[in-house]
Amino acid sequence: MEFEKKVLSREIQQYLYESGLTLGTAESCTGGRIAEAIISVPGASAYFKGGIISYTNDVKENVLGVDSRLLEEKTAVCEEVAIAMVKGALNTLNVDFAISTTGVAGPGGGTHDIPVGTIWIACGNKDNIVTMKLEEDYGRDINLAIATSKALQLFLKYMEDNKDLFEEKD
Repeated sequence: MEFEKKVLSREIQQYLYESGLTLGTAESCTGGRIAEAIISVPGASAYFKGGIISYTNDVKENVLGVDSRLLEEKTAVCEEVAIAMVKGALNTLNVDFAISTTGVAGPGGGTHDIPVGTIWIACGNKDNIVTMKLEEDYGRDINLAIATSKALQLFLKYMEDNKDLFEEKD
């Protein structure tokens, strides 16, 4: 899986390196793994500004600006929070694009409504954010590895679907 993450990160680099556009992350359950994958490619400093590990609701609220009522009503593991985390990273890190993750990696922490293995991924820009939900539990380490790869894949697909955003401007 490490090789796959490096390949995905290199493909992401091909879109961002010369575009002048920037990327940041807001990671909860993945704890910086997405940022680590992105910076594994030499030259990432040209487009990757940084990441926020928002492992607690306090950091989601105070650093990323996620609404406390949303966290209370829906919990941190929902599509709306993943979207809010992208918006918060866009603003806090002053980047063009952001990737976020929030979920229950396990082995504990799951509930009947939100079982272990439930992870929401979001990515996009201020005008368009896409999401993905993971729902399988393969154990903590594999859950986190899958979430990291799926986040990179989702962002790569987002870039492929929005190629016009990356064309050089005259």
